[in-house]
Amino acid sequence: MGDDSEWMKLPIDQKCEHKVWKARLNGYEEALKLFQRIEDEKSPEWGKYLGLVKKFVTESNAVAQLKGLEAALAFIENAHVAGKTTGEVVSGVVTKVFNQPKARAKELGTDICLMYIEIEKAEVVQDELLKGLDNKNPKIVVACIETLRKALSEFGSKIVTLKPVVKILPKQFESREKAVRDEAKLLAVEIYKWIRDALRPPLQNINSVQLKELEEEWVKLPSSPPKQSRFLRSQQDLKAKFEQQQAQGDQSDGFLPGDETAVDPYELLEAVEILSKLPKDFYDKIEAKKWQERKEALEAVETLSKNPKLENGDYGDLVRSLKKVVGKDANVMLVTLAAKCLAGLAAGLRKKFGTYAGHVVPTILEKFKEKKPQVVQALQEAIDAVFLTTTLQNLSEDILAVMDNKNPSIKQQASLFLARAFRHCTQATLPKSILKPFCAAFLKQVNDSAPEVRDAAFEALGTAMKVVGEKAVNPFLADLDKIKLDKIKECADKVELPGGKKAGGGGGGEKKAAAKAPPPAEAPARSSAPPKKTPAAATKVKLEPHSAGKTSTCCIGLISQELQLEVCEERAAAVLPASCLQQLDSANWKERLASMEEFQRAVETMDKAEMPCQALVRMLAKKPGWKETNFQVMQLKLHVVALIAQKGQFSKTSASVVLDGLVDKVGDVKCGGNAKEALTAIGEACSLPWTAEQVVSMAFSQKNPKNQAEALNWLANAMKEFGFAGINVKGFINNVKTALGATNPAVRTAAITLLGVMYLYMGAPLRMFFEDEKPALLAQIDAEFEKMQGQSPPAPIRGAKKTGVEDECDEEEQDEDAGAGQDIMDLLPRTDISDKITSDLVAKIGDKNWKIRKEGLDEAAAIISEAKFITANMGELPLALKGRLNDSNKILVQQTLSILQQLATAMGPGLKQHVKALGIPIITVLGDSKPNVRTAAMATLQAWVEQTGMKEWLEGEDLSEELKRENPFLRQEVLGWLAEKLPTLRTVPGDLMFCVPQLYACLEDRNGDVRKKAQDALPTFMMHLGFDKMTKATGKLKPASKDQVVAMLDKARAVMPAKPAAPAKAGGGKGSAGGAAGKKPPAKGIKEDEDKSGPIFVLVPNAKEQRIKEEKQLKILKWNFLTPRDEYVEQLKAQMSTCFAKWLQDELFHFDFQRHVKAIGVMIERLDCESDATISCLDLILKWFTLRFFDTNTTVLMKVLEYLKLLFAMLNRENYHLNEYEANSFVPYLILKVGESKDVVRKDVRAILTMLCNVYPASKVFPFLMDGTKSKNSKQRAECLEELGCLIEGYGMNVCQPTPAKSLKEIAVHIGDRDTSVRNAALNTVVAVYNVCGDQVYKLIGNLSEKDMSMLEERIKRSAKKTPAPPAKQSASERSQREHPTNPSATFLRKPAQEDPNKLNQARQNAQHSESSHPSIPKEFQLDLDMIETDQSRVSELPDLVQHKLDELLEPIMIPEPKMRSVSPHFDELHNSTASTINFVISQVASGDINTSIQALAQIDEVLRQEDKAEVMSGHIDQFLIATLMQLRLIYNTHMADDRLDKKDIFKLYSCIIGNMLSLFSMESLAREASMGVLKDLMHGLITLMLDGRVEDIEDGQQLIRSVNLLVVRVLEKSDQTNILSALLVLLQDSLISLDSPMFSELVMKCLWRMIRFLPETINSINLDRILLDVHNFMKVFPKEKLKQLKSDVPHRTLKTLLHTLCKLTGAKILDHLSMIENRNESELEAHLRRVVKHSGNLSGLKTDRGNEKGGLRTDRMSKAKVSDILSEIFKKIGSKENTKEGLTELYEYKQKYSDADLEPFLRNTSQFFQSYVERGLRMIESEREGKGRIQTSTGTNQIIPQHGGDTGPLSSNNGEELKPAVYYERLKILRQRQGLENNSRQQQRAPISSLLSSKPSVASSTDMLHSKLSQLKESRELYQQEHNAHTHSPTHAHTRSASPSANLDDLKKRLERIKSNRQ
Repeated sequence: MGDDSEWMKLPIDQKCEHKVWKARLNGYEEALKLFQRIEDEKSPEWGKYLGLVKKFVTESNAVAQLKGLEAALAFIENAHVAGKTTGEVVSGVVTKVFNQPKARAKELGTDICLMYIEIEKAEVVQDELLKGLDNKNPKIVVACIETLRKALSEFGSKIVTLKPVVKILPKQFESREKAVRDEAKLLAVEIYKWIRDALRPPLQNINSVQLKELEEEWVKLPSSPPKQSRFLRSQQDLKAKFEQQQAQGDQSDGFLPGDETAVDPYELLEAVEILSKLPKDFYDKIEAKKWQERKEALEAVETLSKNPKLENGDYGDLVRSLKKVVGKDANVMLVTLAAKCLAGLAAGLRKKFGTYAGHVVPTILEKFKEKKPQVVQALQEAIDAVFLTTTLQNLSEDILAVMDNKNPSIKQQASLFLARAFRHCTQATLPKSILKPFCAAFLKQVNDSAPEVRDAAFEALGTAMKVVGEKAVNPFLADLDKIKLDKIKECADKVELPGGKKAGGGGGGEKKAAAKAPPPAEAPARSSAPPKKTPAAATKVKLEPHSAGKTSTCCIGLISQELQLEVCEERAAAVLPASCLQQLDSANWKERLASMEEFQRAVETMDKAEMPCQALVRMLAKKPGWKETNFQVMQLKLHVVALIAQKGQFSKTSASVVLDGLVDKVGDVKCGGNAKEALTAIGEACSLPWTAEQVVSMAFSQKNPKNQAEALNWLANAMKEFGFAGINVKGFINNVKTALGATNPAVRTAAITLLGVMYLYMGAPLRMFFEDEKPALLAQIDAEFEKMQGQSPPAPIRGAKKTGVEDECDEEEQDEDAGAGQDIMDLLPRTDISDKITSDLVAKIGDKNWKIRKEGLDEAAAIISEAKFITANMGELPLALKGRLNDSNKILVQQTLSILQQLATAMGPGLKQHVKALGIPIITVLGDSKPNVRTAAMATLQAWVEQTGMKEWLEGEDLSEELKRENPFLRQEVLGWLAEKLPTLRTVPGDLMFCVPQLYACLEDRNGDVRKKAQDALPTFMMHLGFDKMTKATGKLKPASKDQVVAMLDKARAVMPAKPAAPAKAGGGKGSAGGAAGKKPPAKGIKEDEDKSGPIFVLVPNAKEQRIKEEKQLKILKWNFLTPRDEYVEQLKAQMSTCFAKWLQDELFHFDFQRHVKAIGVMIERLDCESDATISCLDLILKWFTLRFFDTNTTVLMKVLEYLKLLFAMLNRENYHLNEYEANSFVPYLILKVGESKDVVRKDVRAILTMLCNVYPASKVFPFLMDGTKSKNSKQRAECLEELGCLIEGYGMNVCQPTPAKSLKEIAVHIGDRDTSVRNAALNTVVAVYNVCGDQVYKLIGNLSEKDMSMLEERIKRSAKKTPAPPAKQSASERSQREHPTNPSATFLRKPAQEDPNKLNQARQNAQHSESSHPSIPKEFQLDLDMIETDQSRVSELPDLVQHKLDELLEPIMIPEPKMRSVSPHFDELHNSTASTINFVISQVASGDINTSIQALAQIDEVLRQEDKAEVMSGHIDQFLIATLMQLRLIYNTHMADDRLDKKDIFKLYSCIIGNMLSLFSMESLAREASMGVLKDLMHGLITLMLDGRVEDIEDGQQLIRSVNLLVVRVLEKSDQTNILSALLVLLQDSLISLDSPMFSELVMKCLWRMIRFLPETINSINLDRILLDVHNFMKVFPKEKLKQLKSDVPHRTLKTLLHTLCKLTGAKILDHLSMIENRNESELEAHLRRVVKHSGNLSGLKTDRGNEKGGLRTDRMSKAKVSDILSEIFKKIGSKENTKEGLTELYEYKQKYSDADLEPFLRNTSQFFQSYVERGLRMIESEREGKGRIQTSTGTNQIIPQHGGDTGPLSSNNGEELKPAVYYERLKILRQRQGLENNSRQQQRAPISSLLSSKPSVASSTDMLHSKLSQLKESRELYQQEHNAHTHSPTHAHTRSASPSANLDDLKKRLERIKSNRQ
């Protein structure tokens, strides 16, 4: 007992594990009591026993085991956590309990299994029990089967999944143990109770005796289905119901939970894989010539296809082979076999065969031409089996195609097939859109000559009527007589639908269905007439008495029987006065008129019911009828027709009587209006579609163009009045095409107008009908369409009016509006391309060689492209293309995808039938590893879905099969696509449920992107399938996975989108739209409005402060992310819940973006009235808006920006300032959107940033913008930089944080950005800084690359020149100060730079800052500048350029009175110097505008023609020639190529240029100023002009070329001979290198020969050193050998002649002129010259002592000693005060002559000051020499700046305004450059004096010379503008001049230094 006492003290759970069995027994007993005692199922006590329960059941001691089982049962029944133990406990029961001998143990084991099923663990229990069936111990097997039987008996087939049970059942019947077989038999009987005959196929192969026994047992079973008697915990409501029924003893069928859906035997079968079992030689045999071999192959397939369920696979080749046999084999026995095989495949594959259905059906239908019954029967079975695998819609085109076949058998069998197919349809699967074309085909067949075709059509129509009801079919049977209608109804009564269902059939069933259906929303009156048919009405419609007098779409356009004329006369006589009838055909028009008036009165008073419409119109048509000649009678007659149509029951028969006459009169001038009125009335009575078709066809059967035009005009107007409903476009489109091709313009115009109206309704597809028209006509049509663009069609004002009662006559087709676009697409003429898809093409596409495959694809693309619009029949192409979608060559895959995209457009809605065959393989491509292939696949998929809709894609298991592929790319793309598409659908097929297991698998995928996409798709699946269904689907998941998925489902439930509402019908607002269904939503809406009336924000004290505190303490997440994660959204939700209205928060976090827009709208409305509460929640509002910045929806974004603008305006009004917390969580995300691609968004964001600076310091916004400049988005970088510039302009440099230098360095980096907009923005920003702080900007930006710095300097220069607009806001005083008092009409009147805002500032319309924010200008600048320039001049207006007189500028010191002249469009005021005037005029010569250039040339010509004034051009010759050259190039490259320019203008410009240059080169003094580089370019330009063939085409072109020739001669004669000779040598060298045209080189050489001819006269004026240097350079490029290799020997001869002539003229002294050549010993030239000199013998120089151009010094070579002496003497002079100037002059001239003299020894030991002095002196002399001949002073009405500095007086201003220092500084800089005190480049260091003094001439290239002159030209223009800017308006004049340009030089330098120091 001692031992007992030990374990007695242990806790219960430890006793249960004790090694002593008694202890365990005691533990189990106490545990049982404990479990029964614990009331709370979630008590923690249960957790202690989780690991012990398995031991309870696997107890080794038999006695203890019984107690353990009882305790385990109690635990499972009561513990919430029991489900976790299912697997291990049931496994223990199976292995350790079911083998026990004690019945009680087995019983408890079974109870435990059943209890687990009750707590929702049926799948796990079932799996363990099925595993137990494999146990070797028969006792265990028997117990498992018995438990399964009990579970099925109690829980039913819904809980216990029968498929796996049925699968193992045959095996149990084969057991050796009788007990097992008997138990299996009992289980089979139990299963049979639940699924009945569905069990037979799986058991068909068991022992026949056993099967017989089973049959006997099955027969004994009651016919009533069994009921579920035990319920799951989740089925407690069912349990209560069941118990209630049991108590009442109710045996009715009211509650049959087990019989909700019949079990499909197919589902219980195991799929068999047959493709691998096909005979290896099958495909060879099936093509064999012997029919026996083909038969063998087919028999093998037939045997395999008899398997009731087949494994999915690629059956394409097999189906193709069978189809070929059916279609082409001559042996009918084989056709029968092949058809049976197809039937077997279709039955075994079911929906999976749908892919091949479209290929097989046309062949089977065609084969119905066979008469043999066994063939027909096999084909019928095949097509019926195929139909069950697809939908009628997919097959409709193929069936309709054979309905018009000539062979009656085919028509008969097609109709019979449809009749059988209709039996399987319901009202939902046989909608009006499908039924309509079939009925149209049947109506033709009921009149067929073959009785069997008629009978088949009646049967099909009867079946359709039975399925969808009379009401749906009657509108299509309007033209049938009563006999045929009765026949159809008789057939309908005979039809038995599967399951005995009534469907939508006639009688009470139909009424019941109608009563249940909610009344449809009202639609606009429309006729539902099919194309080319009559409107929607039966021949005789029985109306209820109360609706007899009403008009409805069902009763309009009744076809009455055509009456005999006698009958008509009788009926007319009964209602019309006798006199009226007698005088109708009177010869006297007045009597006819009186008769018609009586007729009209009678009709007006007649009752509708009594009016015999047909009789009356027949009377009107009596002679003379419509041939009436009197227009008054005719007008009245037409009016009466309209009255009859309006007032009577006007039928189409009556209309037919009058329409021809009306159309004949519609074009009549006097009667046309009445005719149109009558036509409109008939349109109302008989429907517009029918009337329109009749009218247009009649009009175009005539030849009268007026009638045709007016008929079309009437129709265009009628369409607007009646609407477009029911219009049969195809009915008259051909007539419209005829009209477009008419010769009469009125007809064409009317047709185009009609098309415009149709475009309003049909849109872009309408144009497709006219693609083949002529381009001119197509352009007119497009223009008309363009007019209609954006207009909406007017609401119909005519047509049949409906009432609520009459709505019953017309079926509302749900998808009619939605499918409108597709209906239009259906109207397009389509081409059948199947005959072009040859077997060769298919073979090509499938070839082994990829190049041939590509060829095949190219051909296929070409076929589709050529056809434009194609039918759905593509022959073998779909299967061929499918093969290419998994091609190893990705290029071919992409090409195939592009073909499929092409197909989508070409085929339109017909594409639906190819979804399974070709669409699903596109989805497979989404799994490709290459992104570009996936992108192409997705684009193709979207294009297909656009045409097909989503339904076809979601049907069947294809999509779920794709998702089963564990390909992360495929899963991502497909789930993303589904998440996008599913929310837009109102309904989806139930097959979507197949995708759910794969969706759950994706939620746990290893790939994060797949998981994300799956989570996004989850709510969209749930919106269609429902939460409960999806939760139930988690049952098969592992426990861990299930918990996770269920949690995600709960999350998804919160954001589940609402299903889109049904599209509202047009006109739905009219009349009664209600019914019970219509009344509910308004009531709900009222309730919602009541909820929303309260405040939207709750003002919680200190809530914001608390949130700030929590974020600082890191209690909550800091609002900082790249993309918002779920935890941020959840946190924001939680924070908003306390201070946002519940409904608003729901809207803000709704899945649907439209709810967001709605919520923001409410926030905008309440912004002002709830401003305090808005501010209290501001941080949360801004955070929510940051989330919206990550949305891609533009609508939401625009609404967000609208709210933010209003919000910041309100905050500004309230003087609220954002805190750091609010700004940090909002501003960075706002800046993200500044880089948005849409301009409108960027503009709004910039506006918000501007407003932001009112509520948050600009200096704090600055760092956020700086961060924005680091973005990868170039637009964002550019916009941020622009904004930074605006901030600096508005708030000065203090805004730059952390420091201006650091900020500016970062900004300047972007000057080198790849993106142009970013570069420009960065430059603009730095310019803004320059405007604020001037040259200091160069220090702030740090080191920039040379390229970037040059760009910046250029931009700064440009910005100084630009004329900014005046600021938006100026005070009156500022304005009065700043405006110029005179010359208001001047075009470019400049204001001082101080008030000019920068370009950046102009971009901000609401600029906050004014000029006062600029730093004030220090006074020192004014003082210095006063000394530099005197500007005391009065304003004078500039004369017109062309009339400009230079006299006043040339007269000395005389001051003329100011003259008031007309203002030139190019100037504001008179120029202030001759030089700047000339510079400006020269700059105009190069203008792109021909007239401007001609004006400038005329002015210069005026100067050049007057010898006394021509000297003013001195110093400007190169500049003028460069401008002229630029103009010549512009003419050559641009103007001559521009056809728009008048060639006379070009000739005039050429004439001006050549005239000017002839004048110039006639003056030797000016001509000699032209430099070598410019002369080279000039000669190049002139020779090019002479060779320009286009000039000859101009009138007087030859004369022009002669003038050019003369000019060339003048240039050669008058130019500086050294320069021109040098220029020609360089030009020849360039032309030979660049291989210009031979003619060019030849002309250059002709010029050289001319120069050589004149050498004897010119030799003294030539600098031989330079010429020989040029020849040396030429010979270096073209050595003698190379020169000889040229095609022509002329260049070689020319050079030899030149050198020979020079030697001849100078003799041996020529060798002294090689001083400029380096390494002369190596020069080929020296050797050549020595040879020539040697041969010439006694030749001597004509002159040994020559002067240079300036004269003065000898050019003899001197010894080094002599040189040294001379230089020493010169430097002594420079050193003495008296002779310093003379010494400098001598040094300058010496260097000019002896360029190679070395001055370094003389300068080395001198001071830096002395070197600078020498340098300055030489520069001064050089500038003096260059400026010789220039006018130093000039008088005028303005003060003139001296060319080289000068004394300046004080600067005064008459209005006291301060000028911006930058302007003066720029001018000083230019002056310094002029004086040689400042280099042009910042980086360039000053050259040493020795190099400066070196005068070795260097040959400038033409481009270098051009650039240098251009920069001078720019400079001079700049100088003019700067000088011009500085003018003030003083009435006095003061002139002070300096006689010596150098006098002020040192003084000027000192002043400039002072300016620099003061600015720093």
